[in-house]
Amino acid sequence: MTEAAHSFESLLREALTPVEPPADLAERLEGTLESITEMAADELEAWELSAMRDPRNWARPAAAVVAGTAAGTALLLLRARRRAAGTSPGIDDVRDTAERAMRDVARETRRLLGER
Repeated sequence: MTEAAHSFESLLREALTPVEPPADLAERLEGTLESITEMAADELEAWELSAMRDPRNWARPAAAVVAGTAAGTALLLLRARRRAAGTSPGIDDVRDTAERAMRDVARETRRLLGER
């Protein structure tokens, strides 16, 4: 019985071994998020305001708003986190860290909105 338990434990260790993500994962994720954000913006630009009267036409614009907002937020956080990873760790002052994060998000938002 102990042999089976040992074998099971070794199988679990092997299955739960950490796996490093691919090196280009962040770039691919960023590209995908940018693509989703751009497609959502294009969908909203193409939508005619006169179609707002009929609630059956609200699904596509609502989905575009939700998808664009989620992808844009994720993109902002990804870029802010990448910048934060480049700074020195060990900052004890929570206020400074929060202010820096807010500045990064604001800068990235201005950059993304300025591209349009």
